Amino acid sequence: MSDNLQQQLYQRIRESLLAGRFQPGERLKIRDLAAQWGTSPMPVRAALQRLVAEGALEGEQQRSVRVPAMTRERYEHLFQVRLALEGLAVELATPRMTADDLALLRDCVQRMDAAIEQRRVQDYLDANSQFHLHLYAACGNPVLLRTIESLWLQIGPFFNRLFTEADLSLRLNDFHEEAFAALEAGDAKGARQALEQDLLYFARFLLNLLELEQAR
Repeated sequence: MSDNLQQQLYQRIRESLLAGRFQPGERLKIRDLAAQWGTSPMPVRAALQRLVAEGALEGEQQRSVRVPAMTRERYEHLFQVRLALEGLAVELATPRMTADDLALLRDCVQRMDAAIEQRRVQDYLDANSQFHLHLYAACGNPVLLRTIESLWLQIGPFFNRLFTEADLSLRLNDFHEEAFAALEAGDAKGARQALEQDLLYFARFLLNLLELEQAR
């Protein structure tokens, strides 16, 4: 089995989870994924097992794994930790921003604006995850970054579960724009505050949608 192929498949599935391309409760069958990617089941199984060990997926019988279901309690527990750790990561990352980092983040903000205007949910989620995770990656603390990414692997599918085109509000990008302005100015406290406000707004938004879904 090629370790390189296994790593590629792991990264592909991982990026799909982070960007919300899988949904809570969705089953991922090893043979189906292997056929889709034109490979044998072995590297797919190894990649999925790594994600099960990380808590991003749940193992099931019949050679499949499942994206964990999301409940209000689980979301709130994840969010409490995210709020503390992601705010810290932003504050640490701000003085480490390079011109290339800022250019990429500016592009993400512009892509989110375009996605909202065009009502393209997956484009918004892709740009949103890239904005946050690229910013956190600049924090200079690999332990902090690994923990944040682990939380995102668990929360990413939930974003796509609830979003529809009608839910794409302009407010969803307001705090990204404020955070970017603070990052450009080198204002670490301001960037942290804007990102925490983004997380709080997004959490209230998703919890409201979750309540509506459960009521239906």
